[in-house]
Amino acid sequence: MVVKPKIRGFICTNAHSAGCAAHVQEQIDYVKAQGPIENGPKNVLVIGASTGYGLASRITAAFGAGAKTLGIFFEKEGTERKTASAGWYNTAAFQQAADEAGLWSKNINGDAFSDEIKQKTIAAIKAEMGKVDLVIYSLASPRRTDPKTGEVFSSVLKPIGNDVTTKNLNTSARTIGDITVEAANEDEIANTVKVMGGEDWELWVDALKEADVLADNFKTTAYTYIGKELTWPIYGHATIGKAKEDLDRATAAIKASTASLNGEAYVSSLNAVVTQASSAIPIMPLYISALFKVMKADGTYEGTIEQINGLFRESLYGDTPRFDEGGHLFQNYKELEDDVQSRIQVIWDSVNSETIDELTDYVGYHNEFLRLFGFGIETIDYDQEVDSAVVINHLL
Repeated sequence: MVVKPKIRGFICTNAHSAGCAAHVQEQIDYVKAQGPIENGPKNVLVIGASTGYGLASRITAAFGAGAKTLGIFFEKEGTERKTASAGWYNTAAFQQAADEAGLWSKNINGDAFSDEIKQKTIAAIKAEMGKVDLVIYSLASPRRTDPKTGEVFSSVLKPIGNDVTTKNLNTSARTIGDITVEAANEDEIANTVKVMGGEDWELWVDALKEADVLADNFKTTAYTYIGKELTWPIYGHATIGKAKEDLDRATAAIKASTASLNGEAYVSSLNAVVTQASSAIPIMPLYISALFKVMKADGTYEGTIEQINGLFRESLYGDTPRFDEGGHLFQNYKELEDDVQSRIQVIWDSVNSETIDELTDYVGYHNEFLRLFGFGIETIDYDQEVDSAVVINHLL
């Protein structure tokens, strides 16, 4: 069928199979052009492998280091009349490219928070990988079911203490106005930590260790975004900030529990990028549009694949890893330079609905948003029919 984007609010409800495949291939080509990663990982588990930074991690491990990869994700399959989710098409394209390159790669579709998927993953590692030497944790979910109690927790993106009124870009109306986000209550804070904090990452590593499928000297990292003053009301003194603090707690716990393996655990701080998750967060569409304007003018902006490629080569497997003051691997250092942030602040203070295109790169933001779902890719003819019922090979 012919597929055109269907956008509702901050989400796109469909995806283009050929466009997603082309977007994945662009990322593969970028990593391959950088040459092999010296002393890179060999057996990699990516939890949250189908979009954004997780997908970029899988591509970098496979096509940069030649690693075997096992990808965990929770995506929707397509039919002849309805498209799959973008992550489904991304994974199908990645798997086809891995097969053509002779790279071992397998996939598990299901709820990564569940004990069932953890055990299915362990069985696959034991059967065909032996032990994993890198575990990437890149889940982005609004809800989590506790595997022990069955209780469902939902996250919220709210400030703590006081309501916050700030500028916001309404991407549907393409207007800038004020938005007030009410302060979270104690239950909302606790629930957000349950969903977005480090507990499940810790449970994954504990399960892998108990099953004896972690290699000596293994590494694991979870991804986060740590901004500065502009994003502080939502990312700092806020529910998501408390979840980030819990990631730090989990990092210490994982290091302690895997000391006998000489394991390494890090939180990696990465760029603000257009993802399905970030598009739903107040402040971020306008902030990223201004960020694009400043960093693209400087020639320093990096998207997901550039950030992860750099993280692998410079920090995870480099001789001189870069850390921020909190001990996180610090890959978004260019974004957080004082000069960059001050120029973004100038744009933020002056931009209005009439000057969006002049002062920001909202067009670039919107184009990146479309590309997440396989639209807006120059090499694709969107008037041509495409197959929406695409199969993922090696789906366990």
